[in-house]
Amino acid sequence: MNNQSELESSALPGKASIKISESASLNKKKKLKEAGLFTLFVGPVFLAFTIIVLIPFFTGIYYAFTDWNGITGDIKWVGLDNFKYLFTEDKQFQDSFILTTKYTVVAIVLTNVIGFGLAILVTQMLKTRNILRTVFFMPNMVGGLLLGFIWQFIFVKGFASLGQLTHIPFFELPWLGDANTAFWGIVIVSVWQGAGYIMIIYIAALQNVPQELIEAAKIDGANRWQILRHITMPLVAPAVTVCLFLTTASSFKIFDANLSLTGGGPFKSTEMLALNIYTEAFVNNRYGIGEAKALIFFIVVAAITILQVTISKKREVES
Repeated sequence: MNNQSELESSALPGKASIKISESASLNKKKKLKEAGLFTLFVGPVFLAFTIIVLIPFFTGIYYAFTDWNGITGDIKWVGLDNFKYLFTEDKQFQDSFILTTKYTVVAIVLTNVIGFGLAILVTQMLKTRNILRTVFFMPNMVGGLLLGFIWQFIFVKGFASLGQLTHIPFFELPWLGDANTAFWGIVIVSVWQGAGYIMIIYIAALQNVPQELIEAAKIDGANRWQILRHITMPLVAPAVTVCLFLTTASSFKIFDANLSLTGGGPFKSTEMLALNIYTEAFVNNRYGIGEAKALIFFIVVAAITILQVTISKKREVES
């Protein structure tokens, strides 16, 4: 008996080692299977992202330090000369940068205020609220180039005709013929298009506000402004963060409405930064300088959006 038990006990370590090796083999096969599935699903997307985004991005960074004209194969490395030129000699780039910043601030404020106001309106107990939501959102479905040409006709022909009939000063303004009115014309078109999209995000946030809190505040004697300021706004703060991010990015990158509505005129007084980069690279055939502008543009927009999201997130926590 003793000999038999000794033999069985001596065999146990061998069986245990076999089980451990089998378990390790199964785990290895499972990991290989998971890696294969991950590569199968993510690989094509990552490959497409690399070809479409990463390679052009890093290639553009390289061209920003050259004098390439975008056509010939003659490429000369010039180092930081393009950036020195932009900050010391290219006044149009500096003016476009200031104008784009001004436009972005105005567009962000107006788009979010109007979008939030529309969201409050269509979340009330109105019989026509679904129709109103559709009407307010429809401008966002029209492409920027087409929208610009439509509003160009409205400003030039429509407003001029109304001005002749009614003699109202608003319609008699030279909307696209003067630098100030042309700027506000771009703002009107952009806000008219973007407010409906922002409205949808705010509607989703407003519908998640607990009605019990609002009813309790009304019982305590709070008016509509107090309810909006102390209950509704803190609860929709995450939506505000998203909307500010979207409007900041889209406002800085405005191109199609600027191109089709004014083309940067009159006399380049409404040439935003994206249009300035396009003109430099593909009209003036100075691709290297255009890429340098685009690189600066990317860094500025990325820094501003990251800062905006960080500040907004902190305010969410505080509220």
